[in-house]
Amino acid sequence: MRYAAIGDSFTEGVGDELPDGSVRGWADRVAAGLAAARDGEVRYANLAVRGRLLAPIVTDQLEAALSLTPAPTLITLNGGGNDMLRPGVDVSRLVTLTERAIRRCADAGVRLVLLSGADPSDRLPFGRRIHRRAAALTAGVAALASAHGVELVDVFHDTEIRRPEYWSADRLHLNAAGHQRVAELVLAALGEGPAATAASSGSPVARRLLAEARYYREHVLPWIHRRLRGRSSGDDRIGKHLDWIPVPVVDQAQP
Repeated sequence: MRYAAIGDSFTEGVGDELPDGSVRGWADRVAAGLAAARDGEVRYANLAVRGRLLAPIVTDQLEAALSLTPAPTLITLNGGGNDMLRPGVDVSRLVTLTERAIRRCADAGVRLVLLSGADPSDRLPFGRRIHRRAAALTAGVAALASAHGVELVDVFHDTEIRRPEYWSADRLHLNAAGHQRVAELVLAALGEGPAATAASSGSPVARRLLAEARYYREHVLPWIHRRLRGRSSGDDRIGKHLDWIPVPVVDQAQP
């Protein structure tokens, strides 16, 4: 199996940091799970870059993935999360872009698995607006998946992953436990693992005034400053695995 992952920070693995500062994430964990099931006969590429909008994901990243030699046998695609944070987003355009990617993979004879992102809206500023947009996108992508016979891993409607135990301090990205749950959902959908398991319950998260002020100072204001400057967290970054790498057989369930 040759597995290529494309997307934004969700697929890159932001929030699931390793001791050396690099990120792992659910796609890495899926690759490890596939390798474990196949005694290491898996090659893996990850072209996802944080901050990317859906258009460059389904054009630049998808074409780069399809151009790999040899060609991929499996591609996972998630995108649209960063579009949701922009004013005036056109959800119908995002659905059209996703359908273009579906058709492109079908023409290339490559299996495509779509993912809807986890729903962070419970703890975000303007969370209700983001939730409405993401729900509409998920519904549109689900309709596409059904019409084209494509697998959709619907993380958006996974109620378990909405718990605070699965989220990083920025409230936008999953932590290691969250990425592990997504990996389990994907592997189960692929028929490569058991059903996802719930994390142990943590202490209730209280929103105290000082903690809220620190959250806005450390996470919300820097994001606003980047938007005002027309910058993205992914500027000048490239995917972490632009060509095939062998995947060692390790325990992908480790935190």
